[in-house]
Amino acid sequence: MTDTKAPPVPAAEPSRPGPVHGGLAFLRNVWRQLTSMRTALILLFLLAVASLPGALLPQWSLNSAKTAQYIADYPTLGPWLDRFGFFEVFGSPWYSAIYLLLFISLVGCLTPRTWEFVGQLRARPVVTPRNLGRLPHHDRREVAGPVDEVADRISSGLKGWRIARRTEDRPGHPTATTISAEKGYLRELGNLVFHFSLVGLLVAIAVGKLVGYEGSVIVNAGSQFCSTSPASYDNFRPGLLVDGTDLTPFCLDVRTFTADYTAAGQAIGFAADVGSQTGAAAGTDVWDSNLLQVNDPLRLAGERVYLIGHGFTPHFRVTFADGTVRDYAQPFAPDANDPNFTSQGAVKILDPPGVTGDDVRKHQLAIVGIFAPTATLMHGGIMTSEFPAARNPGVAVDVYRGDLGLEGGLSQSVFSIDTNQVDKGALVKQARSNLMPGESVTLDDGTSITFTGYNEWVSLQTSYDPAQGFALVFAVTMLIGLMISLVIKRRRVWFRLYPVDPVPPTGRGDRTVVEVGGLARTDQAGYGEEFGTLAALADRAPGQR
Repeated sequence: MTDTKAPPVPAAEPSRPGPVHGGLAFLRNVWRQLTSMRTALILLFLLAVASLPGALLPQWSLNSAKTAQYIADYPTLGPWLDRFGFFEVFGSPWYSAIYLLLFISLVGCLTPRTWEFVGQLRARPVVTPRNLGRLPHHDRREVAGPVDEVADRISSGLKGWRIARRTEDRPGHPTATTISAEKGYLRELGNLVFHFSLVGLLVAIAVGKLVGYEGSVIVNAGSQFCSTSPASYDNFRPGLLVDGTDLTPFCLDVRTFTADYTAAGQAIGFAADVGSQTGAAAGTDVWDSNLLQVNDPLRLAGERVYLIGHGFTPHFRVTFADGTVRDYAQPFAPDANDPNFTSQGAVKILDPPGVTGDDVRKHQLAIVGIFAPTATLMHGGIMTSEFPAARNPGVAVDVYRGDLGLEGGLSQSVFSIDTNQVDKGALVKQARSNLMPGESVTLDDGTSITFTGYNEWVSLQTSYDPAQGFALVFAVTMLIGLMISLVIKRRRVWFRLYPVDPVPPTGRGDRTVVEVGGLARTDQAGYGEEFGTLAALADRAPGQR
């Protein structure tokens, strides 16, 4: 016979996963990475870092005047920061992206942990390990009494522990009794409460951003303000689901403003005497009196009104060449770097009398200057303030005539003019002068500008956030969960009891070997002392403490 062998069958090439399978595997890996606790901690750190610009830089939502002044002081850096949302950090897309990823990561991480914790609560304590001597804490002793009596003694001393009592076969030896005990499950519960509260806090903040709104406005002392529409505010920031048509109407009458300072010029307190109207009373002569202070908001119909700033509004009387007399007043913005409230601003006169047609743009006036509450002249005649209160008010003004550049449609700061108009000669400086109350400066065409006085203004912010109460509750439960997770220790202890082998000649087996092992789920100090107490439970007589 001829020995013939079949040709070898070539090994099949391993199949490559298709694009769908590969895509699903990629998404699965991304989801696992996103929902890991490590990723959640990284995102939480990024959220904290991303919040720093909101604390270090002025924000449009908190103080539009200071934000505009910051951009004006840093003409190169300021516009770039504004473009990337650093002056509206908590509403920027990049902050919202970190916020959303953190929310998804926490939910994906907490869901399996919650089911695992529920399973641990429903399960009995784990079986006693075979070799208790290998555990970090262990003990072995002989005590008087039979096994069942000693086991009852130990069980009665483990109050507050979850206990499981079992029997264990020992080939060639008497059967052993084991006791498994666990304590400290509230630690994991505290962790879950903390993280679920963090999720709830994120949801509450998100709801506030969706259905809440904020608005800021500058109101001169002695004037009134009514919140009826977004147009009533200097700056209005609605939530994504707010169109501004259903604002709760209210009115404020800023009667007086008081700022107290020490002799060295340090602020002591700020307070505004404010009348308020809400609901049906809005627009009537019925006012409720309130004292509005910093960090003590006024609550009106679910809204909060904050006092966030103050400053000065100089008043000017302009007598034009044709004899027309007009009064102008414009809030000036305090210099953020000057504690003595030296302020800058501009009064823009767009429609001078006696001029029509295209000549109007050639004869517009701008009074650009500095207001000093307590004026003093430095070297070179530069005016500045030496105290924040208005003890000796004065203004240093530059008067310009020409085209202010507002007809082009580009927005301008209310506190300054467009310097490009000056650079190209469209605005020409006509005069410069330091003025005290009652003093005037006269232009070449006979126009006279008189500094007539000042009054103070307050910057108010209104805020509506229906989820604020929930945010407070979640913040409190976060602290409670954190304290529970830090204070409570998770630990386990096991006992193995069996009679002394061989049994004494009396046959009573009245001595028992007790092996004890302990394991702490954390490395907190103190379990060693507690373990010694637990091991001594076998020595105690019934009822002994």
